[in-house]
Formats: sequence, structure tokens, C-alpha cells
Amino acid sequence: MNYKSVSEVKERLAKADYICSKETSTVVFLAEATQKPILVEGPAGVGKTELAKAVSRSLGRELIRLQCYEGLDEAKALYEWEYAKQLLYTQMVKEKIHDVIAGASTISEAIDKIAGEEDAFFSERFIQPRPLLQAICTKEPVVLLIDEVDKSDPEFEAFLLEVLSDFQVSIPEIGTRQAIQIPFVVLTSNNYRDMSDALKRRCIHLYIDYPDRNLEITIVLLKIPNIKERLAEQLVDTIRKIRELDLKKKPSISETLDWAKSLIALQADELSTELIIDTLNVICKYKSDIERVKAQIKTISSQIGLK
Repeated sequence: MNYKSVSEVKERLAKADYICSKETSTVVFLAEATQKPILVEGPAGVGKTELAKAVSRSLGRELIRLQCYEGLDEAKALYEWEYAKQLLYTQMVKEKIHDVIAGASTISEAIDKIAGEEDAFFSERFIQPRPLLQAICTKEPVVLLIDEVDKSDPEFEAFLLEVLSDFQVSIPEIGTRQAIQIPFVVLTSNNYRDMSDALKRRCIHLYIDYPDRNLEITIVLLKIPNIKERLAEQLVDTIRKIRELDLKKKPSISETLDWAKSLIALQADELSTELIIDTLNVICKYKSDIERVKAQIKTISSQIGLK
């Protein structure tokens, strides 16, 4: 069921366990209304991929995911021929070759007769669809997530432009396949490299940053329902202070949630300086970051009012 308003988007995403700002819900509404892809950028772990999953749940559509990486090519994203299956079929019908070439007086005539049957072996029954072809050929509308598109090569990005412009792909042996239903497309980027202006022109841009204090507390209480509100406030305040430090990787909302789960596992009712130090490995992913936080822990604890 399509979205009818921006407020409805926000409500349905919340029911799908995704709390978002009005800006995000507006972009999602416009993307669905105009059938334009969304290019979601922002730090790792702020909920870019989760947004696509929540849209999928809220619309009741299947999610098809293409995980991008360096060296990804059209074959791995679009389709691959099942050569083993073709070979098996060839072996099974080998005895029929004599019937096909019957009446041929020369080798050239025999080859022409065999060539006339090649469509039997270059058909959709021997194609293994990959995410892009799946999203285009499905009879029901889907959500297509092109995750971490910034990790793909510029050549693959150029290929994506054609797909996202016309929502069609060309298979040389079979022909052009036009989308039966235009998918809801979400591309995510961690700013590993700058995306081209051509790609950005085809998308509605959305930047998701670290959430503000109230929103992050709301997310923690939603995702970790058995956490006490006081503890949720303390850990969010601590995370926000840690983000102000010059770290190699600042903790995102995913680290906030992991930390909350860890504190629940330790049966903590409130945060303390000692507890922060004992669980820093959950928040920080680099030794240098851990040492930098430890060096500032007394200041952070004092600012938050911890013991």
C-alpha cells in the first residue's frame, strides 16, 4: 500500500521499528510518489541500510539487496549464465543432433542447422538472475537496496546510471527487459569516495547524521525495551560526549544499541566511570580511540554527573 502523506510515512516507519526525522519521512514520501531513487549518505552505523529495510516492511514489499564492493561487475549484479546446466542439457539431447542435421549435404549446412537451434540454449531457463534483474523482472513491486555503492568502481556506477534512468537492462542473447514494476530504490554511501554528479542528479539526496539527544534516547527505548530510562539517558549523554573527541571512528547509533545490550547483560541499573572503562571495547573499535576516551573519562563523567 502506497504512502498517502509525510505524516503517514513517519507513522508506518515507526511501526516498522524505525524512528526518523520529518526530513527523512519527507524524502521517503517524495521518492515513492515520484519513483526516484534515494541516495542516502552519512557516517557508518546511523541507520541508512535499516531505512531501506523499514521501508520494505512498511510497504509490505520484498527487499532485494545488492551489496557493493570493489570489483563488482555487471555479471554479478545483473545475471549469470548457468553454464553447467547448459552443458547438462547438451549431453541429454546429444542424440538428437543427428535429427537436426539430417539432410545437410555439407558441413556448412549442418552448422547452419545447429545454429538455428541456439535459442533453445540461450534462453531465460539458463539465466541465474542477480539482484538488479530480480528487481526489474519481479511481477510485484519491491524495494531495491544498493548498499555501500561508494565501494563499487566508477565503471559500475556508470552502468547503474542506465538501469536507474530507464529501469531496463539489455541481455545480448535474449533482448531488453523492461521493469514490470518500478522498484523503490535506496542507495547507501559511507562517503568512501565521492559519487558522480550524474548519479546524484537521478536521486533524491538524504544525509543521515547522528541523531539528536531526544531522538537517540527514543531509539534506545524502542530497540531495548527492558532498559531503564535513566540508564538510557546516561549512556546516550556519554556517547554524545565521546563523539566530540577526535576519534578514528566515532560511535554511531549501532554502537549505542550494542552498548545498551551489554549494560543490560551486566545487569546495570545506572552508569559509572568504572563501568564505562570496563565496556569501552563495545563502543570503540580502535585501541587509539579507547586510550583517548580513557584519557578524558574523568572530564566526561564530571560533565554528565556520574560517579
